[in-house]
Parts: sequence; structure tokens; C-alpha cells
Amino acid sequence: MHQAVAQPPSGEPQDADALYGVIVSILEDFLQDMDTDFDGDISRQTQLLSDLGFESIDIIQLVVAIEEALGQQDAPFEKLLMHNGRYVEDLSVGQLVDFVAT
Repeated sequence: MHQAVAQPPSGEPQDADALYGVIVSILEDFLQDMDTDFDGDISRQTQLLSDLGFESIDIIQLVVAIEEALGQQDAPFEKLLMHNGRYVEDLSVGQLVDFVAT
């Protein structure tokens, strides 16, 4: 189902363009397994919830798939997913890529 992709060791900044390709590939894999109306191209502006139809459980599975693909464990995704103690309402692919790249 979701395949890991070899990437540079964790702990160092990674190329955002390369990460974008990896994350889009993971998202496309997810979309094949989901019942969604999305039929466009995924861009940096694509929203995970409002455009792709992700739900909270999908976000958790996406985080796990990204960690596996990049060989990272326990990345602080809560910093991306929460703001002032509340979950963000939506998240763009670009925000996700930029977060993982740092």
C-alpha cells in the first residue's frame, strides 16, 4: 500500500523540491485508497482537508507514512498540526513540505 522511499538521513535540512515529490507520491497513494471527489493535480496550495477530503485519521496515517518514507521517527508534527493548543483547521501541501524540509 504505502511504500517507503529512501531519503537522506534525518536530522539535516532536506531539499524542499525533492520532499515535495515524495509527499505528493504518498498523497497520490492515499487518494487511490480513499473515496474522494478530488481529480485535479496536487500543488503546494492543495489543502489536505478541504480539497483532498482528508479526515483526522488520514492525517495521522499520513504523518506515519512520511516518517517511514524519510526514515524519521517522532518528528514534532504537533507543532505543525496545532496552534495555541488547538488543531489547525486545514493544512496545505506546501506547509507540510516546508515543515518536513526544516
